[in-house]
Amino acid sequence: MLPLKFDSQGKNSLHQVLCLGAHSDDIEIGCSGTLLKLIDQFPDISIYWVVFGANEQRKEEALASAYALLKDVKNKTILIKDFRDRFFPYIGAEIKDFFDHFTKDVSPDLVLTHYHKDLHQDHRLISDLTLNAFRDHMILEYEIPKYDGDLGNPNFFVHLDPVIYQKKINHLIQYFKTQANKQWFTEETFSSILRLRGIQSNAPDKYAEAFYLRKAIFL
Repeated sequence: MLPLKFDSQGKNSLHQVLCLGAHSDDIEIGCSGTLLKLIDQFPDISIYWVVFGANEQRKEEALASAYALLKDVKNKTILIKDFRDRFFPYIGAEIKDFFDHFTKDVSPDLVLTHYHKDLHQDHRLISDLTLNAFRDHMILEYEIPKYDGDLGNPNFFVHLDPVIYQKKINHLIQYFKTQANKQWFTEETFSSILRLRGIQSNAPDKYAEAFYLRKAIFL
């Protein structure tokens, strides 16, 4: 495998990362390990964080989680919206209007969003709108384990060291208490998918997050 490394300085440096999640825990499940790694590597990084759907209780969780995860990021914007869960395709015009509005405020070097073949309708719409809005940007699409059985064969991996791996799992369990009654929302689930992707990418510390990279340019 060919590794891709962002420099802490120079033209390959990361200045702004845009994180998009349909629901309040999606970003954390899909890519919080990667974000923790980027924050360590790029102290001056800017994070723009958008959650599209959360009721009042889940909004509180989403805000607490985002601020805790990004506590070392000086330049951050966190937006939590309340678009109706499971109905995104049916209110797509409203979400597209919001998308067009907030994207005027960002110029990301990297966009983290949902997998375009995710079988959850809300996730898939956010992925489609992402590609539509950011045609010339590097987009990594993260995965979410769930009932639908839509895990695929990702082609981009971020290796996680033991500290970040454990921090990610602890964070999910600590900040999303409303999900504790779901049989899939467990340390075992999150550890298993990270371990599987670690095997697939030969991670030296055994664990990795996985993404789908649709387009890249070699210069």
